[in-house]
Amino acid sequence: MKTLSIFKNHVLPQLGDYKIDKINIKICEQVINHWFRKLARYRMVKAYASKVLDYAIKLELIQSNPMKLVTMPTKRVDPTEDEEELNFYTKEELLYFLKCMEEENNFKAYTLFRILAFSGMPKGEALALTWEDINFKDCEIRINKALSRGKDNRLYVKTTKTKSSRRTLKMDEKTMEILAEWRKKQKQDYLILGFNTLQPKQLVFSSRENGLMQPTKTRKWMLHVQQKYGLKEITTRGLRHTHCSLLFEASATIKEVQDRLGHGDVQTTMNIYAHVTKKVKAETIQKFVDYLNF
Repeated sequence: MKTLSIFKNHVLPQLGDYKIDKINIKICEQVINHWFRKLARYRMVKAYASKVLDYAIKLELIQSNPMKLVTMPTKRVDPTEDEEELNFYTKEELLYFLKCMEEENNFKAYTLFRILAFSGMPKGEALALTWEDINFKDCEIRINKALSRGKDNRLYVKTTKTKSSRRTLKMDEKTMEILAEWRKKQKQDYLILGFNTLQPKQLVFSSRENGLMQPTKTRKWMLHVQQKYGLKEITTRGLRHTHCSLLFEASATIKEVQDRLGHGDVQTTMNIYAHVTKKVKAETIQKFVDYLNF
């Protein structure tokens, strides 16, 4: 989100009608709960609103910042319908996103987002991949583990337990070529840092210290490109949603999509199917009109 957009679309509609000295904890609580229900990054919007109130303190318009006294909402179980509708790219948006990512001087990030977009795998599975999971000969990626976070907040790799989540994904040749190019570059880059990346269990995407990469890093990469090039801001989870929607656009069956994404329950696939892009919805009625020829 850009600053102007945040204030125009989220802060002012909720707080713009209040005099600044009349904004109290109760009002802030109601507003934050509204953002919480509607936005994935509600904390960012809250932070911007809070800065305005901090400035009001400096101007001696108010004595304290009620935003800072609000108890933040607990974790949301399911994304809102509005978020699901917006958290994906169309075909054209995805291609432009990848083009912009390619122009950045970060080939590791480009490779990662190419894989996420063209495989539909969750970020946690991608960050747990090792080179022994990559079959260049048959253009396949084997999924059998995922990145997780323990009670002590430390990252670790866990084995995927369900049959549906353990799967082998067929990939396109170009993505595999990009992966092969990244492997060569990884070898060169990490050799300078003193690491040998030619071991079979070497992580495909690792930290600068050649350990598990922090999942938040991918979000920073993505947000940087989205804001730099004025792209719609979706999450890495949105790339999985994008892959699913585009599979349906390409006429894949529900069963094919379910198997590829590793959904144990077909209802999960159906829920995403319900949010197929506006383009497909428009094409559906056009097919009907063309069929009737009336």
